[in-house]
Amino acid sequence: MGTLLISCTLNNIYPLLVHSRASCFAVHKNVSSFFKVWVPLKVHRFSTRVGNSHEGDDKRPNTKQKEQSGKVPHALPKSVFAAGTARKKAEFLKQKWGNDFDKELKGPRKPKENNIPSQPLSAAQWKKLKDDARASHHFEVSMMEKMLAANSDIDVAKSLLAYVAMETGTVSYELLLRYLTLCVHGNHESEVFDVYDIMKKRFKTLETGAYSLFIKGFSRTEKWRECLLLLESIKRVITPSPRNYGHAINGALLHSDSRTAWVLYEEMVEKGLTPNQETWQAFFDSDRSAHDSESKLSSLLLYMRNNQIYPGEALVKSIKAWFESVPGNKWNGSWTTPENSGHCRNCCSSLESIQLTEDEYNQLKEKVMNDVIQGKDVFKKTTPQELESFKSFVKKRPPFDVVIDGLNVANTTSKGNQSETLLEVVSHLAQQNLRLLVLGRKHMLRGSRSWDRKNMSVIQQKADCFFTDNISEDDPFLLYATLHSGNHCKFLSRDLMRDHKACLPDSSTRRLFFKWQRGHQLVLSSYTAGRRIRFETVPKYDTIIQTEENSWHIPYDEDGVERYSYEVPRKWLCLEMKR
Repeated sequence: MGTLLISCTLNNIYPLLVHSRASCFAVHKNVSSFFKVWVPLKVHRFSTRVGNSHEGDDKRPNTKQKEQSGKVPHALPKSVFAAGTARKKAEFLKQKWGNDFDKELKGPRKPKENNIPSQPLSAAQWKKLKDDARASHHFEVSMMEKMLAANSDIDVAKSLLAYVAMETGTVSYELLLRYLTLCVHGNHESEVFDVYDIMKKRFKTLETGAYSLFIKGFSRTEKWRECLLLLESIKRVITPSPRNYGHAINGALLHSDSRTAWVLYEEMVEKGLTPNQETWQAFFDSDRSAHDSESKLSSLLLYMRNNQIYPGEALVKSIKAWFESVPGNKWNGSWTTPENSGHCRNCCSSLESIQLTEDEYNQLKEKVMNDVIQGKDVFKKTTPQELESFKSFVKKRPPFDVVIDGLNVANTTSKGNQSETLLEVVSHLAQQNLRLLVLGRKHMLRGSRSWDRKNMSVIQQKADCFFTDNISEDDPFLLYATLHSGNHCKFLSRDLMRDHKACLPDSSTRRLFFKWQRGHQLVLSSYTAGRRIRFETVPKYDTIIQTEENSWHIPYDEDGVERYSYEVPRKWLCLEMKR
């Protein structure tokens, strides 16, 4: 990015110091008046029938489970796609394996050195502190970073600047930038104005990090319109970030200029940027008294729907408050969870189906076939001959109802014989008169303690089977057979297919794949050899923002629940217009 020659006088930093305690900041006017610094510029229960599918996170807890040792069992969510499942699994493993598991995840902790002064220091005191420091070369910048992390008193930071100015006759750009960060984060408006005046006078241009800080700092003040000029400055170099736009929008809304706010929002979306949740919340919070923008606010919800974005709890509370404040329409909001049947518990209306339309299914099938099954990396997982042999195998048979990842199912439990586990699951499904395809590897047929030949023979009588080479991955085969069999076909595996989803060419196709996956993937939730086989429930409804003429249904992320990208929220807001 080049190097900037920074020149400034002590008079330039004087405004930074005059707001602090005089005894600590007496700056001698004879100190070198001019200095130059070179600074580099651098941001189902799948019940007894495949057709009975409903949301897994609403399953009732197993009341038959008894406590053996007086300890409350650590319950896991009932669906691998339910928000919080991955986090609870990690907590379960931590509880099971103890502190060693936690140490392995986080690594050893290093002791933190905290030598931040609690009050302003004189130049002599700062000099002694620097001399005593282990790494004195970057002492000032490191100390300012520590102050920022600790949210220190601004006067302590000013005393450090005074010491640096008296000691060297210069304050580096790097140090000024960190001081500015402290001012912005601490809402010290006058100090932000002072730094801005200095940099505006002395530097022809700033790096984008400084512009971003000034936009945030000015957005909360009466000088908020300066944000618009700063945005234009950033545009000459790069595209402003969603956070840059968000701070400028928030400044406009705080000062009742909704027209400018919407212009900035539309410009941001046109550039393909995804707004922050704080930006959406600012619109809903500021427009409660101006309901002529109802269609615009509805467009925010539709944007979230089209991009499968879930509002956080703070945002959804603002959405609820806005709807309930609309005069005349009499909207009422309630917190709820859907029924397994796909109906809202609050208003009883049906939610959108998880099943893909014919057009959606054909579109997804084509993309998966081209980019996952026949993609450029597929032959790292199989061979052209093996793939063609499998395609021919599938085409010669009627469509399947369930495609089973044999190895994945066999490894459901560490107890017992793997072939017995697979045989029990296949037998359970075969009793329902379902056409089954079991995918496995050739070593499963050789006979061993884990793979009994008699069990494998019975499996081949109950289901069609295809065994790949031992070095091949079976996921592409599983996806091909499932999609080739039609929209009714499901697949059984605990593999969440994240790598294959990532191979898809665009976000809309990846969202379509995720919707199809949630409606077609079976996962064993409970297995006891010779006794019980249960599957996680397959949802009947799509977890997405949806609306009808007199209602909105909005799934949202709960505070304190960590949701991974392959999980969906469990809680919903139901908004209905009173009749």
